Amino acid sequence: MSELYASALHLDRKAVKALRITDEYALHRVVYSLFADVRSDHEKQSHIQSGIVYADQGGDFQGRKVLMVSDRKPAEQINGQFGQVMTKTISPDFLGHKNYRFKVQINPVRKDKISGKRVAVKGRDQVAKWFIERAPKSWGFSVDPQTLQVEGIEVLQFADKEKRQVTLGRATLQGQLTVIDPIVFAQSFKQGIGKGRAFGCGLLQIVPMPENPFA
Repeated sequence: MSELYASALHLDRKAVKALRITDEYALHRVVYSLFADVRSDHEKQSHIQSGIVYADQGGDFQGRKVLMVSDRKPAEQINGQFGQVMTKTISPDFLGHKNYRFKVQINPVRKDKISGKRVAVKGRDQVAKWFIERAPKSWGFSVDPQTLQVEGIEVLQFADKEKRQVTLGRATLQGQLTVIDPIVFAQSFKQGIGKGRAFGCGLLQIVPMPENPFA
């Protein structure tokens, strides 16, 4: 796999105000501005991935933090003056473990069999069930049901670049996973999982778990 980078964007109150970060599209615009634009307009309309996944960690009175995984290095600041970006290369060994603790903000949707349209998965129990079923089929890992927690579900509404109204469901999940297909799992980490990745969904925040020699 090509080189990957893990970065943390720190924004103080002044930067948040100056950059007008008031909704998910504004944050999307700020995050993407840190990276060289390597896709053509046609590729952006197709299924060619951006090479960027991120997760908003929220903030407080002091500022805001955003985690990012990318296939190219971000700039150290936004427009050369706002925020601070700390970046490091991800070791290939990082994705070679069997078990991880994870946290992810994900857009829980499924395709309706009759209409073919995407519909939201609602309720904590249904989101958990959907995630457990989807993980081994699509993302290369299985989830330990005993450790899975659905921490929160929210519905975000904002206007995109074309001023179209976007409604996005976002659930925050955490637990423990076991890798069952290393190649698919590596792609899931690199590209993110599920829908809504352009707006901060899908980044697998993972920490390797030590192997139990007595298991």
